Amino acid sequence: MENRYFKRDISWLSFNYRVLLEADDDSLPLYERINFISIYSSNLEEFYKIRVADHKAIASGVTLSDEESKQSAAELVEEINREVNRQLEERIRIYEKKILPALKKNHIIFYQSRNVEPFHQDFVRRFFREEIFPYLAPVPVSKDKVISFLRDNRLYLAVRLFPKHAPAQPEYFVMKLPYSKVPRFIELPRQGNDYYLMFIEDIIKANIDTIFPGYNVDSSYCIKISRDADILIDDTANTSEIIEQVKTKIKKRKIGAVCRFVYDRAMPQDFLDFLVDAYRIDRNELVPGDKHLNMEDLNHLPNPNRKLLPIRKPQPMKLTCLDERESIFHYIEKKDLLLHYPYHAFDHFIHFLYEAVHEPTVREIMVTQYRVAENSNVINTLIAAAQNGKKVTVFVELKARFDEENNLATAEMMQNAGINIIYSIPKLKVHAKVALVLRRDRQGHKMTSYAYISTGNFNEKTATLYADSGLFTCNPRLVNDLHNLFRTLQRKKQNPKFNLLLVAQFNLIPELNRLIDHEIELAKRGKGGRIILKMNALQDPTMIERLYEASQAGVEIDLIVRGICCLIPGQEYSRNIRITRIVDTFLEHARIWYFGNGGKPKLFLGSPDWMRRNLYRRIEAVTPVLDPDLKQELADMLSIQLSDKRKACFVDDKLRNCWKSPHPQKEKIRSQYTFYEYLKSKL
Repeated sequence: MENRYFKRDISWLSFNYRVLLEADDDSLPLYERINFISIYSSNLEEFYKIRVADHKAIASGVTLSDEESKQSAAELVEEINREVNRQLEERIRIYEKKILPALKKNHIIFYQSRNVEPFHQDFVRRFFREEIFPYLAPVPVSKDKVISFLRDNRLYLAVRLFPKHAPAQPEYFVMKLPYSKVPRFIELPRQGNDYYLMFIEDIIKANIDTIFPGYNVDSSYCIKISRDADILIDDTANTSEIIEQVKTKIKKRKIGAVCRFVYDRAMPQDFLDFLVDAYRIDRNELVPGDKHLNMEDLNHLPNPNRKLLPIRKPQPMKLTCLDERESIFHYIEKKDLLLHYPYHAFDHFIHFLYEAVHEPTVREIMVTQYRVAENSNVINTLIAAAQNGKKVTVFVELKARFDEENNLATAEMMQNAGINIIYSIPKLKVHAKVALVLRRDRQGHKMTSYAYISTGNFNEKTATLYADSGLFTCNPRLVNDLHNLFRTLQRKKQNPKFNLLLVAQFNLIPELNRLIDHEIELAKRGKGGRIILKMNALQDPTMIERLYEASQAGVEIDLIVRGICCLIPGQEYSRNIRITRIVDTFLEHARIWYFGNGGKPKLFLGSPDWMRRNLYRRIEAVTPVLDPDLKQELADMLSIQLSDKRKACFVDDKLRNCWKSPHPQKEKIRSQYTFYEYLKSKL
């Protein structure tokens, strides 16, 4: 059965390669293309710290796994490294053959070595002496004793040199680049119409002889270490123990086991061998890199040429029906409301909370928080509600990877302000994105209350970058379902019953199976089964098999999957399944599901992808969309995305990103921008 699914991590690499291809798109603004190189590189860094580190721990016997043997883990790491090396060659080609010439064409000369034009030599020497040299601390390297520690994801310059008085024996040093004190990219004086930029490491290399008087410098190359960033928390522990584990283990993240040693591929073999031995590096961790490492820093590359305009992104629009002077509560009482970020302003959700703060009949506010923005308006408004006498309850997921520390600090701040905080549930992550506002009159009788179910976090920063959807409703059955969910999170209810809301761990999978079964039955009766599933990832073998079964029965299935997709298209058992991948200005993050239902479609939105972790090890929430107009709006969105031939491609049975058109740059439908105009026309 294994060959019926793509390997999860190889599929993810296919997605990340699609991100890199945006840098190859000449139709995009130049700095947008540069930013995609940064995103590709940043994605890859996290991938090694989490996924590759996990496989290496299994391969070495440090971690036991029911799903993967030591041999299969080791083989997968080799396969990953082969594919990454192939992609890095492509990244080098795009960067050196397309990006750098395009910068030069726009009068930005980006020096790629220590060699600079004569008119910049004095500046480079002076800048080094005054701004960089005071922060450099060369540390000798020896095979006999490790006397320096390479920090995670920090750039170091490894230097080989020979004493002038005894040139036969080389010595080695490493220096951490000080770009926490000095920018990674330095703007040099302009000459005529040309602007100049330079990497800090190239300025150091240009002056390296002055750092080591009494030595002849042989060569220098950049290196970096990636360390295992996954922190294992005992899921059976109680709340106070989990908090202490998080506090302790996030401090150790920077000193985790080495999972990747990246080096300038121009480094001679004997130089590399010395470093490997000196730092006790396993050769399986070696990953050849570019001359300049940490290319994720390119998102900070200065743009000195003001004529080079950034991309004109769709600006968040405010709905005219939700003027800040009007009551959002009153609107929701008349009609369900669907918002699409970042096309719609996230301010509307803040307005919703703000109205809850000041409405006298609001007695209680409940919210889940998975990834919290720093200095969050959401959190500040919830604190204001608590200070205004409202009962506020916030579920905070401490196990949200890379956000553990921020979530804990935010939770403590809210708790100090009088907010009731519910922390992580043992053995489960709470990934649902839901909010509830409960109202009662002065006599304590229930009044119309409001539920909000979303595909994205309550995070105003990511709401400008991620494409998500959220539904406001006062439907009493959904409000009651959501109240039951929060009571379950508070341990006040053990076996909740949900009428409309679909919740992982309870009724989500049975309902998905029922919906798929119905489409299969329609197809068998010749009534045209139809399924469209939009999500970030599809990995669960059980649900993939259900889709294969539906395909074989004749159900037409379109998958709009941004990232991991382990389903293999183009096989006899998947002949009616197509996979579309969209990568564009915004990160496609929404989970929208469409079931044809014989011409009376059912549509759903919510938080889960079809990953094993989402379906079996998390609390996730999905709502049906009941309003006919909003159902049509979501159906139109899916139709627009499936019609995209500009930024959408098919994923084939070899995991290749195949453009839907031979000339994608000439295609008119660019779904993110087309959908924005669609929403704008409805204002």
